[in-house]
Amino acid sequence: MQANYVQRLRLTFSKEGPTRFIGHLDLARTLERSLNRAQIPMAYSQGFNPRPRMQMATALPLGYTSACELADIWLKEAMDPEVARQQMMVRMAPGIDVWDVQEVGLKEPALQTRTLDSTYEVTLLEPVDQEALQTRVADLLAADSLPRERRDKPYDLRPLVLDLSLLPPSGELARLSMRLALMVGQTGRPDEVLDELGQDPLAARIHRTAMTLAPLEEEG
Repeated sequence: MQANYVQRLRLTFSKEGPTRFIGHLDLARTLERSLNRAQIPMAYSQGFNPRPRMQMATALPLGYTSACELADIWLKEAMDPEVARQQMMVRMAPGIDVWDVQEVGLKEPALQTRTLDSTYEVTLLEPVDQEALQTRVADLLAADSLPRERRDKPYDLRPLVLDLSLLPPSGELARLSMRLALMVGQTGRPDEVLDELGQDPLAARIHRTAMTLAPLEEEG
C-alpha cells in the first residue's frame, strides 16, 4: 500500500498553565484539533476510523508541566519546518508553546523506542529541613536496592534513579533535580522518588526539563 505522507516533522513543545490538568489522550486530541485549525496538512491512517499520523514520545502524568515534550507528525504535503511552527502557534491551544520544529527521516524508529531518560525539577511546596532532605538523598543514592511495588508488582527503584541532587532553594521551598530512566519497562517516576524520600508527591510541583533520545544507528 502506497504511503500517503511525504514528510515527518518533530515538534518540541512546552506544556504549562491550563494544560497541566489534561491527560495524555486529551493532550493528543488538543494537538490534533489545533493542527487542524492551523491547516497543517496532516496525513491520516487508512481504514474505517482514520486517525492523524501523530506519535508522542511519552505520556506526562496529570499535574506535571514540561518544557520539552516531543511529538512527530506526518504530512501529506511538505512544509518548511519554521513556517509550519509559526502557522501552528497562530491556532495552538493556550498552555502549549511549540518552540521548535525539525524535519526527521521518514524511516526513523518510533519515538517511544528511543527514550532513555527524563530530567525533572521538583519544588516542594511545604518547607522542609533541607539538611535532613540532603541526608535522605545521600542515603537513597548509596542504597544497593530500593524494593517497591507498582500495580502490585515488585520492582527495584534504585537503578531507575540515574541522578538526584538538591538545587538552590526557591525562598524557603526546597528544590530537587532528578534524572530518571525512561525506557520500555524501566521508567522512574518522580512521585515514587519523592515517596522514598519521605515527601508527599501531592505537595510538589514537578516540571520536566529534558528528555534524552538514544542516538540513531549509523547505516553501514
